[in-house]
This record gives sequence, C-alpha cells and structure tokens, in this order.
Amino acid sequence: MFRLTMFALVVTAPARAQSPRVANPERPTVATHAYPVAPGYLELEQGVRAQGSTSGRDFTSWEFNLKLGLAPSVQIAAFGTGFVRGPAGSGPGDMGVALKLCRALGRQAAGAVVTAVTLPTGDHARGLGAGRPLGSVIGVASVELPGGVHLDANAGPTAIGAGAPQGLATASFSRSLQQWTVSAELFEITAGGAGPRQAGALGALSWRAMAEVVIDAGGIAGLGAGSPNHLFAGVTTNFGRVF
Repeated sequence: MFRLTMFALVVTAPARAQSPRVANPERPTVATHAYPVAPGYLELEQGVRAQGSTSGRDFTSWEFNLKLGLAPSVQIAAFGTGFVRGPAGSGPGDMGVALKLCRALGRQAAGAVVTAVTLPTGDHARGLGAGRPLGSVIGVASVELPGGVHLDANAGPTAIGAGAPQGLATASFSRSLQQWTVSAELFEITAGGAGPRQAGALGALSWRAMAEVVIDAGGIAGLGAGSPNHLFAGVTTNFGRVF
C-alpha cells in the first residue's frame, strides 16, 4: 500500500475566495487546481468518456470524484472508474482515495500537494484495471494571469508501485466568460512500468447552469503513438454542507 509521507506540509487558506456552495470542478482537464472544497461541504464530479486510437469505441467509461472538505486547506476524495467497457468485457474499474493539502502563495496564486492511491478493484485479466495498488504524488500550482486567464500546472510521479513510475506534466489554461469557461491544455505522461508514453492536447467548454452545478464537454487529441483520442462530458454538483 502506498503511504502518505507529506503530512509536514504547512497549509493556510488558498487564494481563491468564493461562496462554499459554488461548485469548483477539478474536471474536465487532466490537471487539477489547488483549491479545496470548503470544510464540511460535499461535491461530486462525474462524467462519461469514450476513447480510442482510431475511433472513440475502444473504451467507454463512467468516472467519478467525490470530494469532501475536512479543513480550510484539506480535502479528501474518493475517485475512480465506476464502470468501463473494453474489448474484453465490462465492469467496474479501479478506484481509490486522494488527499489534497493546499497553501496560499499570495493574492493571485495557490499551491497544493495531491497524494493518491488507487486499488485494484477492476478485473485486470479483462483489461479493466491495473491489477495492483498504485500511488501518485502531484504538485499543483494555480495562478491568475493577466487578462482573466487562469493557469493550473501539475507535475509529479504517478503509477508508483508498477516498476518505474510514470511522470505527469500538465499546463492547463482557462478563461471565464460570464457563465461559460473555455479550457485548453497540453499534457504528457512519460513511459513507465504501468504503460507507454501518452500525450495530448485538450479542449473543453464548461457551463455554469447555477451556482452549485457546472456542466462540461470536450475532447483530447492524442499526440504521438500510443496516445488515444478522447471525447467526454460531465457534471459537477455541490451538495452543500454535510457536517
């Protein structure tokens, strides 16, 4: 089991201030942002995805990320693939837990460390899971740039526990226009024990239907051999205070 070793991080409230009932999704980009759900509040992200090298029919899946704020700068989440259909069968995929520790870096920036472990709940023999526990430790920087542009940058090792780890690097840019948000991202996952190199260019559009609900849709163009294309759509719902 992957063990968290970063509890010594000193955290304070992150830079972004908003009502605790406003949904603040980490999707639809590969990168996550540095802001936690408010303490005692519950937020669910979920979406469907189709992916493949030549079409979107190689794999289809339903993914979720259930986030709970524990303290002003601490968030815990249960995430995973609730259902996946692949060439060899269908069923639940791998699921896990993640801990996000956040810190303000001034008025226009925040940082975070997200440590996660996934468990082999998917059937590895049918291609529905990794077949072993895997860990990751990702550093996050979120910065408000001139012109209303927001940057989320992530970097760190993933697939820890399957031989050589894979390295993740992302740069995600977004711009909000009233109820709409446009996102563009470049990402790369290096080759390692869990799989080959993957890279992609992502584009997405999000619509805030109400303060508590955000709907998104978009796609990823794979860059290079072994990098599939994706189409996805999802919704994020803030359920309010639960404790």
